[in-house]
Amino acid sequence: MVRPLRVGVQLPEVEREVRWTEYVAMAHAAEAAGFDSIWVGDHLLYRGDGRPERGPWEAWTLLAGLAASTSRVGLGPLVTCTGFRPPGILAKMAAAVDEMSGGRLIVGVGAGWNKVEFDAFGLPFGERASRFEESFEIVRRLLAGERVTFEGRFFQAEDAVLCPRPARTPPLMVGSSGRRMLEATLPHVAAWNAWYEDYGNAPEGFEKLNTTITRAAEHAGRNPGEIDRSACVLVVLDDASSERPVDKGVRPVQAPMNRIAGHLRDLAEVGADEAILVVSPITEGSITALQEALAFLDG
Repeated sequence: MVRPLRVGVQLPEVEREVRWTEYVAMAHAAEAAGFDSIWVGDHLLYRGDGRPERGPWEAWTLLAGLAASTSRVGLGPLVTCTGFRPPGILAKMAAAVDEMSGGRLIVGVGAGWNKVEFDAFGLPFGERASRFEESFEIVRRLLAGERVTFEGRFFQAEDAVLCPRPARTPPLMVGSSGRRMLEATLPHVAAWNAWYEDYGNAPEGFEKLNTTITRAAEHAGRNPGEIDRSACVLVVLDDASSERPVDKGVRPVQAPMNRIAGHLRDLAEVGADEAILVVSPITEGSITALQEALAFLDG
C-alpha cells in the first residue's frame, strides 16, 4: 500500500541543549525508521518568557552538516527567517546545502516573529512583510538561476548570480498564512506549511485553513493542485518527560501508535500531502519508536 502522505520529523530546537553527535544519531534514526524528511528550526535566541535563555545552533550550518551525514531524507529549515540574513547570501547558502545533499533540500521561508532575537542580534524587526517580499524575490530568482538586479527599499542586488550554478532549483515552501505573505509566495512556491498552533492540531482545523490557502492560490492565479499542503503535528509520546509546553486550545496526538497513524490518515483525507511531526520528547528513542506508527500508516 502506498503511504497516503509524506512524513517528516523536526529535530530538537530549544527543548534542551543538544550536541552535534546527538543530532547525527537522530538523523540516522529517522532514515532507518522510514521518515521522508528531517527539519530544523531557524532561531537565534529565546528569553523573557519565564524560562531560561536558550537557542538552537545556527540552522544553515546545522543543515549543511546533516546534508553530509545523511543519504536519503529530504531536509530543510522549518522555516528560515529571511530577516536574519541578506537575501543573496541566503540563496548562496541554500544552493550549497542543496549541492551537499545531492538535491534533497526544501527551502522553507518565513518572515520571523520573535522580536527578542531580532533586537539581541541587531536586526531590524519592523515592516517584516515588506522586507520579506523583497528578500523572497531575490532569493527565489537567484535559486532559479536568474541573473538578478533589484533595487528595493530594504535590499539591493546588482547583477547578482550564483556561481557555481546550482544543479537544480530547490523547491520553496512558505510557512505563513498571512495575506501579504501568501500573495508574495503562492505564485512561486511548491508547498505551504502550517504550524500545529495555526490549526489547533486537529484535522478539521487543518481542513478549514487549507480551504483558505486554496482560495488564496486561485486569487494569485495559481492552480491550487500545484501547491503541496504540509502540516506540522504535535505528538506527545510521554507526558512525564514532555519537553514542549502545550498551548491552550491545542490537543496533542498521543500513543498508541495506531492512533497516531490514524490521525495522519485523517490529515491526508482533508488535503495534507505531508505531516511534519513535532515530537515531545524529541530523542533518538522517540524517533525509533515512531517507526511503528509509520508501519501502521504504510499498512
